[in-house]
Amino acid sequence: MAANIIKLSFSATKEFWKIPVIFEDEFLLAIEKPSLLLVSPDRCDLDRPNLMTLLHRDIGRKAPWSIARGITYLANTHRLDFEASGVLLLAKVKSALVNIANQFGIDNNHKTFWALVEGVPTEDEFTVHGKIAAHPLRLGQMHIDDKRGKNATTHVKVLERFQRHAWIECRPTTDRTHQIRLHLQSAKFPLMGDSLYGGHQLLLSKLKHDFRLKPGHVENPLICRVAQHLTCLNVTHPGTGQALEITSPLPHDFAVSLKYLRKLTPFSM
Repeated sequence: MAANIIKLSFSATKEFWKIPVIFEDEFLLAIEKPSLLLVSPDRCDLDRPNLMTLLHRDIGRKAPWSIARGITYLANTHRLDFEASGVLLLAKVKSALVNIANQFGIDNNHKTFWALVEGVPTEDEFTVHGKIAAHPLRLGQMHIDDKRGKNATTHVKVLERFQRHAWIECRPTTDRTHQIRLHLQSAKFPLMGDSLYGGHQLLLSKLKHDFRLKPGHVENPLICRVAQHLTCLNVTHPGTGQALEITSPLPHDFAVSLKYLRKLTPFSM
């Protein structure tokens, strides 16, 4: 049986990743994408490590994980931001890629994200609408543009409230670049760690009144990236035609953040 961990490395930066496999059959391979790793090559910097190039490199040099699975073809069916983590669904045959791509093209109600945000929504559920376009002055950034933007909708559900933060679930029905990040900013609930769209780092010193930092030490955030995780992906299986739900558990940095938020800043009416 093939191992349920794919090990990848990038010698130029001495980076190493252990990537869990969460679903696999003859058509599909689903993995837990780690945060701070690109899915595809960066058009502005081709030397940055990215998941698909590393996977294809290992397939080409017949790495043990690819030989055990007999993989000769692998393509990502969707994208995830550099800082996001969670379910990434890969096609092992081209027909599966075309099938899944067609599903995403017709109906985008397939993804459920978890996020940690600043601010405390008063509504248990709400929907954000906002047309999205590339920012005219800031490369790599998007903005709300009612005239030139593309339609975008995100449904939000509050999972847990704290004194100044919230854990939420986001279900986008469109797939625009930075959609969830931008929609939450426009709703005045920016993602933790998202400096591009107004979010701040989640620091223990801001939660704990008697926090003391040892001399000479620098405080690290509880979550060192944009707090966004794709926890569930629903598709119709390209081979069987049956409904397929693939889930990714709560990542460690989310769990640590939630532990301290619950302990130090519980919500009170």
